[in-house]
Amino acid sequence: MAGTSVFAELVDEDPTVFKFYSDGEWKRSTSGKLVSIINPTTRKTQYKVQACTQEEVNKIIEAAKTAQKSWAKTPLWKRAELLHKAAAILKEHRAPIAECLVKEIAKPAKDAVTEVVRSGDLVSYCAEEGVRILGEGKFLVSDSFPGNERTKYCLTSKIPLGVVLAIPPFNYPVNLAVSKIAPALIAGNSIVLKPPTQGAVAALHMVHCFHLAGFPKGLISCVTGKGSEIGDFLTMHPGVSCISFTGGDTGIAISKKAGMIPLQMELGGKDACIILEDGDLDLAAANIIKGGFSYSGQRCTAVKVILIMESVADTLVEKVKAKVAKLTVGPPEDDCDITPVVTESSANFIEGLVMDAKQKGATFCQEYKREGNLIWPLLLDNVRPDMRIAWEEPFGPVLPVIRINSIEEAIHHSNASNFGLQGCIFTRDINKAILISDAMETGTVQINSAPARGPDHFPFQGLKDSGIGSQGITNSINMMTKIKSTVINLPTPSYAMG
Repeated sequence: MAGTSVFAELVDEDPTVFKFYSDGEWKRSTSGKLVSIINPTTRKTQYKVQACTQEEVNKIIEAAKTAQKSWAKTPLWKRAELLHKAAAILKEHRAPIAECLVKEIAKPAKDAVTEVVRSGDLVSYCAEEGVRILGEGKFLVSDSFPGNERTKYCLTSKIPLGVVLAIPPFNYPVNLAVSKIAPALIAGNSIVLKPPTQGAVAALHMVHCFHLAGFPKGLISCVTGKGSEIGDFLTMHPGVSCISFTGGDTGIAISKKAGMIPLQMELGGKDACIILEDGDLDLAAANIIKGGFSYSGQRCTAVKVILIMESVADTLVEKVKAKVAKLTVGPPEDDCDITPVVTESSANFIEGLVMDAKQKGATFCQEYKREGNLIWPLLLDNVRPDMRIAWEEPFGPVLPVIRINSIEEAIHHSNASNFGLQGCIFTRDINKAILISDAMETGTVQINSAPARGPDHFPFQGLKDSGIGSQGITNSINMMTKIKSTVINLPTPSYAMG
């Protein structure tokens, strides 16, 4: 862990207090203030991070602007070489980073290690993909457009945007940070990372891996603090050239304030699982468990509502109930399937949805049980559209079942949501699957599998309130660049071999 070995620089005299990263150094904030990180399992303070000031943000962004100018002149192969080095260091130190994830966000121990390893793989893949797609440009000639002779040659290439502000969410504070950092860096940008409070220490450890890889000073910064003090200041800062944000409603507010810069936003979902009469119910049940309850349902791409044909609903519900009964519940250190949700306020919100459903007559397939932040998995049958759980995103281990009588009814409910991230369909009829997929207003539709973000090079995007733009390694690299054209004007038309 931090305080010993390679991560000793991150901590203050108190090994639970962490510094922020600026201009290639680990620093204490001049504010003298700290932000507490509460362990979701013990509900006690686990770590503290610096409460950075607006003046420190100004210095970070100025340093990022200066470093970016030099980095943009660094050969692509050299940028890729450093990213590969960072990826190797990240994977080498997966254990202490995973330990932070367990203590900060109650991620089950095995899943925490998987997140760090996956993040290293993402960084390496991004380095390779960047060398390929940024190493190519376009050559256009003018006589392809009517009325023109071949008197103009147009050379186009992708150039960096400048300073990229990356804001990842608590549930994947390492993976969804590097999914922004690596594309930004390979494209020639500098990066300012504002990690979530829950997950900040894991993110700081990850940033140190980039520091150890030898990236130039000022190119990468990690600023911690209260959103109320530096949130708007960061997102509205004139020195920021691009914002990549993953989270919730805050992203909508950011998009309204940010100004004329590129935005990449993923803001949650109410992913519907549509099960037709001919669907494989065993396959559907297994995917509902995986999609609805892994990491206690705290995933943007979790199954959030089951839309099941009435004729097979009883059978499906019984299969899911049997699997829910086998889920283990407890602390993340024990690799339990269901661990505490991230904060007490999250647990209270989830409980509010459950109580609303109870008051309005939903069928509880299990007894509702809660201890602190730990909520036992719950399947709610016979949910109706007048219940909050039918529309709101619980971000917890509670899953509603809505019985339907037609495909049209399923599509209508799915599309009536203000979200449009992903959805899934279980059917043996590929023709029906394609027709339903085309009709669903979501960024991605999975056929015969639960919604998922990944593999990380796949496009990942949301419609409506679920986001702006598209993620995935290739799309992120392209989004963090702009096109530069140079036109050569010839005195007379010139045709090759003419």
